[in-house]
Amino acid sequence: MAIDTVTESARTSGESFEVSNPADGSVIRSVPLDGPAEVAATVARVRANQAAWEELGFKGRAQWLYKLRDWILDNQDEIADTMQRETGKVRGEAAGEAVYLTDLINFYGKKGAKYIRDERVPAHSPLMKAKKLRVQYRPYPVVGVISPWNYPLLLSMGDAIPALLAGCAVVIKPSEITPIGLGEVIEAWKSEIGAPDVFDVVNGMGETGSALVDEVDFVQFTGSDRTAKKVLSRAAETLTPVSAELGGKDPMIVLQSANVERAANAATWGAFSNVGQVCISVERLYVEEPVYDEFVQRFTDEVKKLNQGMDGREHGKDIGAMTFPPQTKIVEDHVEDARGAGATVVTGGQRGEGPGDWYPPTVLTDVDHSMKVMRDETFGPVVGIMKVRDADEAVRLANDSRFGLAASVFGSKREAEAVARRLEVGTANVNDVLVGFLASDVPMGGWKDSGIGFRHGEYGIKKFVRPESIVITRFGGKREPLYFPYTEKRREQLRKITDFFNSRDWRRRLGRQR
Repeated sequence: MAIDTVTESARTSGESFEVSNPADGSVIRSVPLDGPAEVAATVARVRANQAAWEELGFKGRAQWLYKLRDWILDNQDEIADTMQRETGKVRGEAAGEAVYLTDLINFYGKKGAKYIRDERVPAHSPLMKAKKLRVQYRPYPVVGVISPWNYPLLLSMGDAIPALLAGCAVVIKPSEITPIGLGEVIEAWKSEIGAPDVFDVVNGMGETGSALVDEVDFVQFTGSDRTAKKVLSRAAETLTPVSAELGGKDPMIVLQSANVERAANAATWGAFSNVGQVCISVERLYVEEPVYDEFVQRFTDEVKKLNQGMDGREHGKDIGAMTFPPQTKIVEDHVEDARGAGATVVTGGQRGEGPGDWYPPTVLTDVDHSMKVMRDETFGPVVGIMKVRDADEAVRLANDSRFGLAASVFGSKREAEAVARRLEVGTANVNDVLVGFLASDVPMGGWKDSGIGFRHGEYGIKKFVRPESIVITRFGGKREPLYFPYTEKRREQLRKITDFFNSRDWRRRLGRQR
């Protein structure tokens, strides 16, 4: 069974596939395709170097990651150039991925050693006081990262960085839609930085991803829940652990106590950043009745101001092109389904003309949960708005989803936080949107069908290591009380000792019967 990713803009041709610019449809270049044999050879090579990488210790590994950070800082413009060509992002968003990566290297470089250092564990039982208890954390030798097309560096390197710092070797299989920028970074790791050969990339379609799952010791997957099930099924054949960050249908609640202007501005960014191609995009809006009309007006006015198109190093545009043509078809389907069921298209709602893949920011009202746009992940520039009676109805509707990745609540601080604590999501933002992902100190992951495992914080590096408990006997005779042979005398002695320490009253400790 292959891990499928059906595409139109990456077409297999012999031993390579073409990568296209979604803004104008032009071919950027062909990328060599790695089959199962190439994947196996790549994993075997980095595996052979992993032990020496682990032996460098955390500080030694961090020095190489700091060199990568400096290279990224020195090449931000070139990285953003490539990012724009292969994703169709505007400059402001293409440039943000390098910023995230450099911050993440600094974060884990500073805190990672504390998260995975050896632990001294005090014995709970007095019977174990003669033992010294330690836990050390050892890396999975090779981590395979399968990453999506919407954030080609952020969602691949973002997992590779903590894995490398933990002592793992890493092989990434990027989306065949957007593999070029990642390839350039890894080539710099090898040639310009001259770092140890423990970090590489394999390119291709579903067969390449399947082969990677077969070869590695841990899989980090980011993508749809549909594909995740295939990854998990494949990994089950080798009992390979998987961490998966999957889709979302993120709600935003606007309470009547909210600053409506701020809420409208935030919703505009939360719904249409990266043309809505964000797993934590605001896709559903629930607004309390007293402020509904004002919010819809302010929000719609802001959305209409968005400047869509392609810019360059000079900036100037707000949102770019859709990256993946099949995703645009899903967006169209959701809008037409809602329109047919009685929704009102306040703005947008029609695919753009001309070369490239464009869909305008679209706002829908008069929607309900029978419509795809309020139930299924759209992953595009579309948001539906529902009027609610009160916070209870908003919470009920927000939780009425098989997804549980993130959410936002706007209102007075106390009320909004109270509502946020009732939501069934991995991350809840109060009076803001999307920023939970940028808070590297706390875990980010999904509930329900939105994932297994977490990024960021202690979780984000500890998932790449395995605990090994070390139990050291500090002193003792030739034979422990639990050793053979079993005798009546020793049994009685053990009974008195265990009763004494395990009882919580003196009658039982002294062996007195009722």
